[in-house]
Amino acid sequence: MSSLSPRVVVVSRRSELDELLARHGTRGAAAYFLQQRGRDLDEVTARHEALRSALVEVGGAIPADWRRGQVERTDLPRFLFAPEDIVVAVGQDGLVANVAKYLDGQPVIGVDPEPGRNPGVLVRHPAAEVGKLLRKGFARQDRTMVTARLDDGQELSGLNEIYIGHAGHQSARYVITTPDGDRERQSSSGLIVGTGTGATGWCASIARDRAGAPPLPGPGEAALCWFVREAWPSPATGVRNVAGLLAPGEELELTSESERLVVFADGLESDALELSWGQRVRIAIADRKLHLG
Repeated sequence: MSSLSPRVVVVSRRSELDELLARHGTRGAAAYFLQQRGRDLDEVTARHEALRSALVEVGGAIPADWRRGQVERTDLPRFLFAPEDIVVAVGQDGLVANVAKYLDGQPVIGVDPEPGRNPGVLVRHPAAEVGKLLRKGFARQDRTMVTARLDDGQELSGLNEIYIGHAGHQSARYVITTPDGDRERQSSSGLIVGTGTGATGWCASIARDRAGAPPLPGPGEAALCWFVREAWPSPATGVRNVAGLLAPGEELELTSESERLVVFADGLESDALELSWGQRVRIAIADRKLHLG
């Protein structure tokens, strides 16, 4: 009995030109909008064409007898990935992080449609290499992920980082418990728990301005870094536990003392979990990893 052929799922997001046309209706209106802000439609169009060209080339590189699928970033929460899928993310580095939270062992090939413009940390291949990678196979790098688990059984994972705090990044009140059992009531603009992959982004910007920041983990290292943003010292709230590292098996716990705090991963605020008063969330290294091609 023959098994199913692999399915290649191409993930992308709408280009800036697509978003401008959806908002303004015509190219003329979009050009006027950009002109008022010192930008040119030609630049936006060139980037749109680069993305479209990369998507066409990737589509043509998929073997004819393989199955294929396509999904936009905004539809990821509703898309069902199969165990045999190979995911090809065409776009910026952040797109790989966006799709990672919805995978469970499927490998990801990151394709950069504009080499030289993007950092290329996660989208490491030009579109022209996809055919060879699919036919001949590719080495995979395991990337550590972070998971947040609520006490009601809900959970989500992230490749870069998880944010816990007020949806509007205003003051959030909670009790934080470190792995050694130290509890502290805090009021802050949120907690960030990041991986080694995310340590080059949001966590790096916090650590850069934080005296005594812990050393940030590497991309494949089994460790997490965490930072409390703008903790407020008061008679009722402290600033003792504002940064640290999590090793395998360790958890950071937060108990909400505010209504409707949110938990989201990798900037996808539209796909967030919600914490009510008294509810707990535990953050730790995820059981699964991202397999990056």
